[in-house]
Amino acid sequence: MRIDKFLWSVRFYKTRTIAAEEIKKNRVSIGENAVKSSKEVKAGDIIKIRKNQIDYKIKVIDIPKSRVGAKLVALYVVDMTEKEQYEILKMRKSSQDYYRQKGIGRPTKKDRRDMDEYSSDDSSANMDNDDWDVFFKDDENED
Repeated sequence: MRIDKFLWSVRFYKTRTIAAEEIKKNRVSIGENAVKSSKEVKAGDIIKIRKNQIDYKIKVIDIPKSRVGAKLVALYVVDMTEKEQYEILKMRKSSQDYYRQKGIGRPTKKDRRDMDEYSSDDSSANMDNDDWDVFFKDDENED
C-alpha cells in the first residue's frame, strides 16, 4: 500500500490529499530516508511523522485493506513516540489556555438571552402599559 494511503487509512491525516502534501514537504520518512507518496509500506517499517511540531514514530504491524475505525488502528500500528514529545504537546496546550478562560470575555448567545430575559423581567414590572394607551388616546381626542 502507498504511504499516503496508509497514513490516511490509519487516521493520521483526515484526507489522502493532506497526507500527500505532508509527504511532499518531507515531514514523513521511513527509517532515516524521506519518502515520496508512491513509496510502498510493508509490515515492520518504522515511519517518522512530523505533525503539529511533534515527532511521531509508528511501527507498521499490518496493512489495512481500507480506512479503519479509530478503535481498530491499534491492530495496524504501534505508537513508538517518545514520552517527551507528548509532554511538549501538553505543555503547548496548557500554555494556550491562559489566553482566555471559560466564562471570561464576550458573552455567548445563551448568556445574552439570559441577560435579556433578566433585564426584560425587571423593566416590564416597572413600566405600565396604561401609559401607552393614554398617549394614543390623546392623539385620537385631538381629531
